[in-house]
Amino acid sequence: MSAHPLQSACAIAYASVGNVGVGFDILGHCIEGAGDRVEVRRIDTPTVRIAGIHGCVDVLPTDAAQNTAGMALMALRKALGLQYGFELSLHKGIALGSGMGGSAASCVAALVAANALLERPLPREALYNFALEGEAVASGGRHGDNVGPMLLGGLVLATRERLVRVPVPPTWHCALVHPHAVLETRKARAALAGDYALGEFVAQSANLALVLAGCWRGDAALVREGLKDVLIEPRRAPLIAHFARVKQAALDHNALGASISGGGPSVFGWFEHRAEAEAAADAMCAAFAEAGLDSDRFVAPVDGPAAALTTSPDEDDAA
Repeated sequence: MSAHPLQSACAIAYASVGNVGVGFDILGHCIEGAGDRVEVRRIDTPTVRIAGIHGCVDVLPTDAAQNTAGMALMALRKALGLQYGFELSLHKGIALGSGMGGSAASCVAALVAANALLERPLPREALYNFALEGEAVASGGRHGDNVGPMLLGGLVLATRERLVRVPVPPTWHCALVHPHAVLETRKARAALAGDYALGEFVAQSANLALVLAGCWRGDAALVREGLKDVLIEPRRAPLIAHFARVKQAALDHNALGASISGGGPSVFGWFEHRAEAEAAADAMCAAFAEAGLDSDRFVAPVDGPAAALTTSPDEDDAA
C-alpha cells in the first residue's frame, strides 16, 4: 500500500457559547476571536500520544486517556480499527474554566486534523460521537452544546444523536466577555443540584421554542421575548461576581437577551447589529471592572465559523 500523502495536519476550533441561556446542554454557537489549534501527526505505533501543550494553558494531562483531545482520537482509532496512531501537540488559545468551550475546542480541533489524515475522511457529523467522548473527560457528561457548533459552525441544536444547524441572520452579533476568573465546569454543574418546579421546565421550554422559531424566521422580537433563562441562570448567577450588573449592561445596550456562557464565568449578549454589541461589550467589561476583575471581550457574528484546517503556530512564527 502506498503511503498516505498527508502525514500531518493542523486545525483550529473556535470558542463557543454553550447553552445560549435557554438550551441547557443542547444549544450552542461558535464565536470567532479565540480558539485552540491542534497539530496531529500520523505515527506507525498504534497508540495516541501527546507531544506537548502550549499557549494560555499548559497544565493539562499528557496522558491521552485523561485529555479531551487524546480521548477523542482514541475513540476514533478504536471505532475505525486503525492500525496506525496519532501524535498531537495542543496550542491552547481558550482559557479553561472560562465558559468558552476550551475543553471542547481541543478535542474538535484534534478530530478535524486527524480526519484529514484518514484514507477516507469522515463527514463532520460522523465526528460528533468521538467529540462527545473527548468532552466527557473534562465535563463528566456527553453533552454537545459546545462540540456541535464547533464541528458545523454557527448556532447548532445538539441532541444525543443528531446535530441540527439553526439559521441565524448574518447581521446578528454576540458580545462575549470573559472575566479573568476561573469557574470549573464541574463546580458550575454542582450548583444545579436540587429540586425544580414543573412550571420552571414549562417556562424554559417555551423560551427555547421562541428563540429557535425567532432564529428560523429571522424575527428578533421572538428571540427578545424568549432569550431568558429561568432554569439554570438563577442557580449559577451567585458564582459570578457582579453578574447582575454585567447582564444589565448588555440589556441597557438593546441586547436581545443576555446570560451565562456555558458554565461561566463568561457572560454573553445577542444583538441585532455589531455596533450595539461593541458598545455593550465595553459596558460589560466596565461592570466586571467594578468587581475588580479585568476581562477579555469578543464581538463576532452569532453565525460563527466551523473548525477548519489551518497553518501550525510554528509556521506562523517562521513567516
